[in-house]
Amino acid sequence: MTELSSLVRTEIETSGPITVGRYMQLCLSHPEHGYYTKADPLGLSGDFTTAPEISQLFGELIGAWLVEAWHRLGAPNPFALVELGPGRGTLMADVLRIAALDEPFMDACAVHLVETSPALRGKQVEALKPLDISPTHHTVLDGLPNLPTLFVANEFFDALPTNQWVRTPKGWNARKIGLDGQGALVFGVDPTPLPPPKPIRDMPPGTVVEHSPAQDVMMRQLASHLSGHGGAGLIIDYGALQPGTGDTLQAVRAHQKVNPLGEPGRADLTAHVDFAHLATLAERGGLTHLAAAEQGQFLLDLGLLQRAGALGAGRAADAQEAISLAVERLAGDTAMGKLFKVLGIASAPIPFPGLAPFSAPKETV
Repeated sequence: MTELSSLVRTEIETSGPITVGRYMQLCLSHPEHGYYTKADPLGLSGDFTTAPEISQLFGELIGAWLVEAWHRLGAPNPFALVELGPGRGTLMADVLRIAALDEPFMDACAVHLVETSPALRGKQVEALKPLDISPTHHTVLDGLPNLPTLFVANEFFDALPTNQWVRTPKGWNARKIGLDGQGALVFGVDPTPLPPPKPIRDMPPGTVVEHSPAQDVMMRQLASHLSGHGGAGLIIDYGALQPGTGDTLQAVRAHQKVNPLGEPGRADLTAHVDFAHLATLAERGGLTHLAAAEQGQFLLDLGLLQRAGALGAGRAADAQEAISLAVERLAGDTAMGKLFKVLGIASAPIPFPGLAPFSAPKETV
């Protein structure tokens, strides 16, 4: 029993079973007992490790990409450099260390971080202090300045609340979370048919589809901002570039997968990102300049191996081995290389290094 368990049970007892998205929202963002509001979940002593925490190579290549995009956009001055869900600030610190090689870029940029966790905000400030950068924090995108914007969102969209539907003999029904006879949390299906809010063809009974209203809102806001003020950015996460089906909800604690209903508020909850749907929303928002790739190929095309070689040159064997292992984790087919995807979006027809032109696929799954 966690601090949040009784609150979840009370809501179910009072209002009935809740959606998967509502459960994710409570577990991750409850102001007192939410997973992201209580502590720093990153690193070996936490629950999971993101790409920037694996190696500086990741952030350095992202930084080079953003600097190139800035020049291709006409070097706007001033502009906002934005990260959504910055974690400990490691990615932004690595980005800025590379960007510092381009003095005009640094002179023109103001750093803005979209973060809701008080614990992580403090870590981000500390990470950027050595670079003499004082970031401006936001809880929502609405507060971003009306400036041309370059952004990166790494493992951000996957943690936004996601709802699920199950194909039953009667139609599509919402998958919900209720209580069993002993008061334990269990998955169930709402008895009233209700189709998901996106086009979908008929599927065999038992098929699960997912949709995140929160991801929709975020993508529409990003598209509107870039369309109105100009800019470009990268969305990096695990998911698929083509429409698909399946239950992708997972919980991770201490670097191990656990029961999503087992300890509300004490495990990270995520769901795979529907990149095809995000691309559709971007296009509808006026961003017809899209490109995408698997993370491994993206990083290799940006020069991952060459940068790793330079970083390891002249260092001890154990340091070189650590760099090699980091490269494999970031780009290997059985690690993050194929599971993670990269979607680039822009307000103008600029080159997308490391990415291939991408049109939003037909949405029906």
